[in-house]
Amino acid sequence: MTNNILDNIEETLNEIQSKNPLTHCITNSVTINDCANAVLAIGGSPFMAEDVEELEEVVTIADALVINIGKLSKDQVAAMKVSAETANKTNTPIVLDPVGVGVTELRNRTTLDLIENYKMAAIRGNISEIKAIAKLIGVIDENNTAKGVDVNVDDIITEENLEANGEIIKETAAKLNTTILASGPIDILSDGETVISIDNGDDMMPLITGSGCMLSSIVGTCVGGSAPLEGSLVAILAMNLAGEKARAKVDENDEGTGSFRAYLIDYLYKTNAESLITESNVKIL
Repeated sequence: MTNNILDNIEETLNEIQSKNPLTHCITNSVTINDCANAVLAIGGSPFMAEDVEELEEVVTIADALVINIGKLSKDQVAAMKVSAETANKTNTPIVLDPVGVGVTELRNRTTLDLIENYKMAAIRGNISEIKAIAKLIGVIDENNTAKGVDVNVDDIITEENLEANGEIIKETAAKLNTTILASGPIDILSDGETVISIDNGDDMMPLITGSGCMLSSIVGTCVGGSAPLEGSLVAILAMNLAGEKARAKVDENDEGTGSFRAYLIDYLYKTNAESLITESNVKIL
């Protein structure tokens, strides 16, 4: 099955880039510029509207809706609900980035409201955020102490806990009838049936603000141009391999995280199917 998924990578990437999906992002204002540039780099067209007066019109013409709860406000939550309701009416796929869920009651309530009342095509978060959702919907009962928007050190995905975390993500995806991508040192992707691990990326990626937000926006673009599982796989492979190449360039030039951020977008722009197939480390769990 791994080979079948990788065999479809070129077709999926071509489908995404030829469609140039209009990706409507209600996202974190801290990272909005990087998200827009990442969408452009991967082959999408970003739209960053938030005023409720125009959201129904925007979502109606969009190919995907990305909802990122990184910097919540009452107005933004209202915008998210109007957009999600319209997206479900128009069968526009929604990608949710539940930033910091498990940290505050507001984030927990907002996340639960979105996942209980609207159909999500995909959810992209770090493993602590995904486990927080799993706890909120009764898949697990363990208590994890959230560390802001960063992953809890006890939750970090390793070879030793890979299968156990994969099962949690699979069960959560199945219960929510969605595709879930949990990103970390090893990423896990599941649609509730298939569980895939992706062991690519670089440890400099969490050292820049917005790498997770960028990834969620890219997932939106890719899901807007293909199916949720296949699109999410292309998105995480593209992001991770761009991260590896950006790090190599930074080391070559003795540079730092500022340069890494720019190179990351450069290599997203250079994404190609051959690289995604030959340089990926993917397996079915």
